[in-house]
Amino acid sequence: MKKILMVISVVFLMFGCTDAQIASKNLSTASDMFQVDRRIVFYNGITDTYMLTVEGKCSIEPTPAKISVTCKTGDNEYKKHYLGLSDNVTYFAEQLDSLNVSSYRYKVIFKPSVILPDIDVKT
Repeated sequence: MKKILMVISVVFLMFGCTDAQIASKNLSTASDMFQVDRRIVFYNGITDTYMLTVEGKCSIEPTPAKISVTCKTGDNEYKKHYLGLSDNVTYFAEQLDSLNVSSYRYKVIFKPSVILPDIDVKT
């Protein structure tokens, strides 16, 4: 009975979403996989000046007090930045290029490193 309810819930959620919601989710997934070029600008509202700009294939993780920006800089190279937010400092993220994503299907990506953890064997 629980499996039937879970399947009905998933089907309801999938058909309850609009094309825009599905495309938005797929764009967010692509951004988190470093497939989208972004420009993230930090702005001081009191001085009306730009404080910092980060550009590249970047993923952002905002919280109320800070934002972390992780950018892919090479095949297996990444840089992570933490930036504090306040009542006078804000940011905006701009997608620089368009990306062809489906508005009909969700995109789910499994990473083997998340499913199978690293195991060190000492002999």
